Amino acid sequence: MNVDHRGAPGVAVCAAARDGLPLAPASIDYAVAMHVLQDLPYDEIVSALRELRRVIVPGGVLRVGVPDLDRAIAAYLRGDAAYFHVPDADAERVGAKLVTQIVWYGSVRTPFTYDFARESLARAGFARAWRCDFRTTRSEHPEIVSLDNRERETLFVEAA
Repeated sequence: MNVDHRGAPGVAVCAAARDGLPLAPASIDYAVAMHVLQDLPYDEIVSALRELRRVIVPGGVLRVGVPDLDRAIAAYLRGDAAYFHVPDADAERVGAKLVTQIVWYGSVRTPFTYDFARESLARAGFARAWRCDFRTTRSEHPEIVSLDNRERETLFVEAA
């Protein structure tokens, strides 16, 4: 079921995790938050994750995909301008590309590192969190990776 805060074709439930989901507690086996958490203000991240944990069955899994700040910084440090999806017309130098991509032209409110993701998930009540590769899961739900995208710049984390 596709849940989004904006109604659109293919959206089954129009709601936002930060405001509460119209789902019963422990009603889904897994959830995927792909390129959404970074758009929330810092002080709303943990509450949104708590709401996702509320609707996932005990032992269920949350898969998160967010822009990987660690990877972007590593590209910046090695001077790899090609890593960034920012045209030279918008930012010429690698430092300018780093900043433009990290904030994605102003839409990203909260950058993520693995440590930040893991701590946020723990604060939301998830007992375990682990880094995953693109289209790879350690869960018993192989379909959980079907929404993976942007392999090059995405940090994939699962939690239970």
